[in-house]
Amino acid sequence: MKLNNTLHIIFILFFVQIGFGQNNLSKEILGQIFEKSTSVDRVNIINNTTQVSTISDADGKFSILAKEGDVLVFSAVNLEPYKRRISAEDLNLSLLIIKMTAKEIELKEVVVNENYGITAENLGIIPRGQKTYTPAERKVYTATSTSVDKILNKISGRTAMLKKEVNVEKKEMLFRKIEYLFDENYYTERLKIPADDIKGFQLYCMDDAEFAVSLNTKNKTMSMFLITELARKYLIILENEK
Repeated sequence: MKLNNTLHIIFILFFVQIGFGQNNLSKEILGQIFEKSTSVDRVNIINNTTQVSTISDADGKFSILAKEGDVLVFSAVNLEPYKRRISAEDLNLSLLIIKMTAKEIELKEVVVNENYGITAENLGIIPRGQKTYTPAERKVYTATSTSVDKILNKISGRTAMLKKEVNVEKKEMLFRKIEYLFDENYYTERLKIPADDIKGFQLYCMDDAEFAVSLNTKNKTMSMFLITELARKYLIILENEK
Protein backbone atom coordinates (compact mmCIF):
# COMPACT_ATOMS: atom_id res chain seq x y z
CA MET A 1 0.00 0.00 0.00
CA LYS A 2 2.80 2.36 0.94
CA LEU A 3 4.59 1.47 -2.28
CA ASN A 4 1.54 2.36 -4.35
CA ASN A 5 1.21 5.74 -2.61
CA THR A 6 4.87 6.48 -3.21
CA LEU A 7 4.58 5.62 -6.90
CA HIS A 8 1.48 7.78 -7.16
CA ILE A 9 3.30 10.79 -5.69
CA ILE A 10 6.26 10.24 -8.02
CA PHE A 11 3.98 10.19 -11.06
CA ILE A 12 2.25 13.40 -9.94
CA LEU A 13 5.57 15.19 -9.43
CA PHE A 14 6.80 13.94 -12.79
CA PHE A 15 3.82 15.32 -14.69
CA VAL A 16 3.91 18.61 -12.77
CA GLN A 17 7.57 19.01 -13.68
CA ILE A 18 6.82 18.25 -17.32
CA GLY A 19 4.02 20.82 -17.32
CA PHE A 20 6.23 23.42 -15.65
CA GLY A 21 8.99 22.75 -18.13
CA GLN A 22 6.59 23.15 -21.04
CA ASN A 23 5.37 26.49 -19.69
CA ASN A 24 8.94 27.77 -19.51
CA LEU A 25 9.97 26.43 -22.90
CA SER A 26 11.13 29.16 -25.32
CA LYS A 27 9.17 29.52 -28.51
CA GLU A 28 9.96 31.32 -31.74
CA ILE A 29 7.87 34.47 -31.95
CA LEU A 30 7.10 35.97 -35.34
CA GLY A 31 6.34 39.67 -35.31
CA GLN A 32 6.10 42.83 -37.37
CA ILE A 33 6.92 46.41 -36.36
CA PHE A 34 4.95 49.48 -37.42
CA GLU A 35 5.28 53.21 -36.90
CA LYS A 36 1.70 54.36 -37.43
CA SER A 37 0.77 52.45 -40.61
CA THR A 38 4.30 52.09 -41.98
CA SER A 39 6.42 49.01 -41.40
CA VAL A 40 9.85 49.78 -39.95
CA ASP A 41 13.10 48.05 -40.83
CA ARG A 42 16.44 48.01 -39.00
CA VAL A 43 14.85 48.00 -35.55
CA ASN A 44 17.00 46.29 -32.92
CA ILE A 45 15.15 43.68 -30.86
CA ILE A 46 16.73 42.11 -27.80
CA ASN A 47 15.37 39.59 -25.32
CA ASN A 48 16.42 41.11 -22.00
CA THR A 49 16.18 37.74 -20.27
CA THR A 50 18.29 35.64 -22.64
CA GLN A 51 20.18 38.51 -24.35
CA VAL A 52 19.26 37.02 -27.73
CA SER A 53 18.92 39.76 -30.34
CA THR A 54 17.79 40.29 -33.91
CA ILE A 55 16.91 43.07 -36.39
CA SER A 56 13.69 43.68 -38.30
CA ASP A 57 13.83 43.19 -42.07
CA ALA A 58 12.72 45.48 -44.92
CA ASP A 59 9.06 44.65 -44.17
CA GLY A 60 9.48 45.29 -40.46
CA LYS A 61 9.24 41.57 -39.69
CA PHE A 62 11.34 39.67 -37.16
CA SER A 63 11.59 36.37 -35.34
CA ILE A 64 13.07 35.74 -31.91
CA LEU A 65 13.02 33.03 -29.24
CA ALA A 66 11.11 33.97 -26.09
CA LYS A 67 8.96 32.50 -23.36
CA GLU A 68 6.21 33.84 -21.16
CA GLY A 69 7.52 36.62 -18.90
CA ASP A 70 10.49 37.53 -21.10
CA VAL A 71 10.89 41.23 -21.89
CA LEU A 72 11.62 42.22 -25.47
CA VAL A 73 13.21 45.63 -26.00
CA PHE A 74 12.77 47.41 -29.34
CA SER A 75 14.99 50.35 -30.28
CA ALA A 76 15.97 52.43 -33.30
CA VAL A 77 17.65 55.79 -33.84
CA ASN A 78 14.52 57.60 -34.96
CA LEU A 79 12.01 55.79 -32.72
CA GLU A 80 11.13 55.93 -29.05
CA PRO A 81 12.32 52.78 -27.20
CA TYR A 82 9.59 50.21 -26.56
CA LYS A 83 9.41 47.27 -24.12
CA ARG A 84 7.03 44.32 -24.37
CA ARG A 85 6.62 41.64 -21.68
CA ILE A 86 5.65 38.43 -23.44
CA SER A 87 2.37 36.92 -22.27
CA ALA A 88 0.84 33.50 -22.90
CA GLU A 89 -1.46 35.13 -25.45
CA ASP A 90 1.54 36.57 -27.32
CA LEU A 91 3.04 33.09 -27.63
CA ASN A 92 -0.14 31.83 -29.28
CA LEU A 93 -0.32 34.60 -31.89
CA SER A 94 0.63 33.80 -35.45
CA LEU A 95 2.04 37.34 -35.83
CA LEU A 96 2.88 39.69 -32.96
CA ILE A 97 2.23 43.31 -33.98
CA ILE A 98 4.48 45.92 -32.38
CA LYS A 99 3.55 49.60 -32.70
CA MET A 100 6.35 52.12 -32.12
CA THR A 101 6.39 55.92 -32.00
CA ALA A 102 8.68 58.28 -33.90
CA LYS A 103 10.91 60.54 -31.82
CA GLU A 104 9.98 64.21 -31.71
CA ILE A 105 12.96 66.27 -32.83
CA GLU A 106 12.89 69.90 -31.75
CA LEU A 107 14.46 72.13 -34.37
CA LYS A 108 16.05 75.43 -33.47
CA GLU A 109 14.70 78.47 -35.22
CA VAL A 110 16.68 79.22 -38.35
CA VAL A 111 16.60 82.66 -39.92
CA VAL A 112 17.52 82.65 -43.59
CA ASN A 113 18.69 85.89 -45.13
CA GLU A 114 18.75 85.35 -48.86
CA ASN A 115 20.43 88.71 -49.48
CA TYR A 116 23.25 88.21 -46.98
CA GLY A 117 26.57 89.27 -48.46
CA ILE A 118 25.01 90.86 -51.54
CA THR A 119 26.31 94.41 -51.91
CA ALA A 120 26.68 96.90 -54.72
CA GLU A 121 30.42 96.11 -54.72
CA ASN A 122 29.83 92.34 -55.02
CA LEU A 123 27.46 92.92 -57.90
CA GLY A 124 30.00 95.14 -59.68
CA ILE A 125 27.75 98.20 -59.60
CA ILE A 126 30.39 100.33 -57.88
CA PRO A 127 34.18 99.83 -57.64
CA ARG A 128 35.51 98.12 -54.52
CA GLY A 129 36.80 100.42 -51.80
CA GLN A 130 34.83 103.42 -53.01
CA LYS A 131 33.87 105.86 -50.25
CA THR A 132 30.26 105.63 -49.16
CA TYR A 133 28.21 108.66 -48.19
CA THR A 134 25.28 109.35 -45.93
CA PRO A 135 22.26 110.99 -47.63
CA ALA A 136 23.32 114.46 -46.45
CA GLU A 137 26.96 113.91 -47.48
CA ARG A 138 25.80 112.74 -50.90
CA LYS A 139 23.93 116.01 -51.40
CA VAL A 140 27.06 118.00 -50.56
CA TYR A 141 29.17 115.89 -52.92
CA THR A 142 26.67 116.40 -55.73
CA ALA A 143 26.51 120.15 -55.09
CA THR A 144 30.31 120.54 -55.22
CA SER A 145 31.28 117.86 -57.74
CA THR A 146 31.64 120.19 -60.77
CA SER A 147 33.01 123.71 -61.12
CA VAL A 148 29.68 125.05 -62.43
CA ASP A 149 27.79 123.51 -59.53
CA LYS A 150 30.31 124.97 -57.07
CA ILE A 151 29.84 128.50 -58.39
CA LEU A 152 26.06 128.34 -58.56
CA ASN A 153 25.70 126.76 -55.15
CA LYS A 154 28.09 129.21 -53.50
CA ILE A 155 26.05 132.08 -54.91
CA SER A 156 22.79 130.58 -53.70
CA GLY A 157 24.23 129.50 -50.35
CA ARG A 158 23.01 125.95 -50.96
CA THR A 159 26.41 124.36 -50.24
CA ALA A 160 26.59 125.96 -46.80
CA MET A 161 23.08 124.76 -46.05
CA LEU A 162 23.90 121.22 -47.14
CA LYS A 163 27.09 121.15 -45.06
CA LYS A 164 25.02 122.23 -42.10
CA GLU A 165 22.71 119.26 -42.78
CA VAL A 166 25.73 116.96 -42.72
CA ASN A 167 26.80 118.32 -39.33
CA VAL A 168 23.29 117.87 -37.97
CA GLU A 169 23.15 114.34 -39.32
CA LYS A 170 26.51 113.45 -37.77
CA LYS A 171 25.40 114.83 -34.41
CA GLU A 172 22.21 112.79 -34.59
CA MET A 173 24.27 109.66 -35.22
CA LEU A 174 26.56 110.47 -32.28
CA PHE A 175 23.53 111.19 -30.12
CA ARG A 176 22.10 107.73 -30.86
CA LYS A 177 25.45 106.14 -30.03
CA ILE A 178 25.80 107.89 -26.67
CA GLU A 179 22.21 106.99 -25.76
CA TYR A 180 22.97 103.35 -26.50
CA LEU A 181 26.29 103.40 -24.63
CA PHE A 182 25.18 104.86 -21.29
CA ASP A 183 21.89 104.46 -19.44
CA GLU A 184 20.22 107.10 -17.27
CA ASN A 185 21.53 105.65 -14.00
CA TYR A 186 25.10 106.06 -15.24
CA TYR A 187 24.55 109.79 -15.68
CA THR A 188 22.74 110.37 -12.40
CA GLU A 189 24.64 108.02 -10.09
CA ARG A 190 28.14 107.85 -11.57
CA LEU A 191 28.49 111.26 -13.22
CA LYS A 192 26.12 113.09 -10.82
CA ILE A 193 24.29 114.78 -13.71
CA PRO A 194 20.73 115.80 -12.72
CA ALA A 195 18.09 113.81 -14.60
CA ASP A 196 16.62 116.97 -16.15
CA ASP A 197 20.02 117.97 -17.56
CA ILE A 198 21.02 114.64 -19.15
CA LYS A 199 19.94 115.63 -22.68
CA GLY A 200 21.76 118.94 -22.41
CA PHE A 201 24.89 117.18 -21.18
CA GLN A 202 24.73 114.72 -24.09
CA LEU A 203 24.58 117.61 -26.56
CA TYR A 204 27.49 119.23 -24.72
CA CYS A 205 29.51 116.03 -25.20
CA MET A 206 28.71 115.99 -28.93
CA ASP A 207 30.75 119.18 -29.38
CA ASP A 208 33.88 117.55 -27.99
CA ALA A 209 35.88 116.29 -30.98
CA GLU A 210 37.93 113.78 -28.99
CA PHE A 211 34.81 112.29 -27.42
CA ALA A 212 33.14 112.08 -30.85
CA VAL A 213 36.13 110.13 -32.18
CA SER A 214 35.93 107.67 -29.28
CA LEU A 215 32.25 107.05 -30.07
CA ASN A 216 32.87 106.59 -33.78
CA THR A 217 35.72 104.16 -33.13
CA LYS A 218 33.63 102.29 -30.52
CA ASN A 219 36.34 102.82 -27.90
CA LYS A 220 34.15 102.52 -24.81
CA THR A 221 37.07 102.76 -22.38
CA MET A 222 38.15 106.08 -23.86
CA SER A 223 34.55 107.30 -24.00
CA MET A 224 34.08 106.55 -20.29
CA PHE A 225 37.32 108.31 -19.44
CA LEU A 226 36.46 111.42 -21.46
CA ILE A 227 32.84 111.65 -20.36
CA THR A 228 33.92 111.75 -16.72
CA GLU A 229 35.99 114.87 -17.36
CA LEU A 230 33.23 116.39 -19.50
CA ALA A 231 30.75 115.77 -16.69
CA ARG A 232 33.00 117.60 -14.23
CA LYS A 233 33.17 120.62 -16.54
CA TYR A 234 29.44 120.53 -17.24
CA LEU A 235 28.58 120.49 -13.55
CA ILE A 236 30.70 123.62 -13.11
CA ILE A 237 28.72 125.29 -15.91
CA LEU A 238 25.44 124.32 -14.23
CA GLU A 239 26.70 125.66 -10.91
CA ASN A 240 27.67 129.00 -12.48
CA GLU A 241 24.24 129.34 -14.08
CA LYS A 242 22.47 129.27 -10.72
